[in-house]
Amino acid sequence: MRDAAGNADRNRTIGLIGGMSWESSALYYRVINEVSKARRGGHSNVRSLMLTLDFGIVERLQREAAWDELGAQMAAAARELAAGGAGCIVLCTNTMHKLADRIEDAVSIPLLHIADPTGAALRTSGHRRIGLLGTRFTMEQEFYRRRLAEQHDLEVLVPESAERDAVHRIIYDELCHGRAFPESRRAYQQIIAGLAARGAQALILGCTEITLLIAPADSSLPVFDTTRLHAEGAVEWALRS
Repeated sequence: MRDAAGNADRNRTIGLIGGMSWESSALYYRVINEVSKARRGGHSNVRSLMLTLDFGIVERLQREAAWDELGAQMAAAARELAAGGAGCIVLCTNTMHKLADRIEDAVSIPLLHIADPTGAALRTSGHRRIGLLGTRFTMEQEFYRRRLAEQHDLEVLVPESAERDAVHRIIYDELCHGRAFPESRRAYQQIIAGLAARGAQALILGCTEITLLIAPADSSLPVFDTTRLHAEGAVEWALRS
């Protein structure tokens, strides 16, 4: 849709809550613009706004389990984007979708939930028993797995306890700093093989940084990258008339 001046409809501006971490937020920005340019052609791309939070504060509050304070931060960020003209909210992180309801309660514009394009892609693929890698919060708490199970009819497997510790540590100590080491890739590959041995048919990269380490060619299971699928879903929303 376009306004009288020929500009993209402001109601289709994507509002991105980023910075958790900025490395994965940069991937969101790149994918959104690459996909929208490919769809629209020429020099054209969809409109977007990004509010970058201080991940140092967010990470500390996560460790302290200060989820109420984090919820207030997510709600404030969503209100700021809405006031700036965003027509939807894209939260550029899997873990903080634990607080999706705080965002939805704070603004009247929709939150495009990260689990939904991933769940839809998995249903289309025919895979139903899925391995999940992510932060400890995403793997161990119910907010993410429950949505995949209840809204997308998926059975979700997570690694064993020690493996979950390793996945979480590599995300925070390495990937969130933009570092991807071969030995960490091998560790993830062993964990993925273990999920496959337990019956997983496909793999969700359920942390937006994991795509920095694991490409489809690195996995013995078909890979579903939440970062790319979420960003592509945002473009679909923006181009919807």
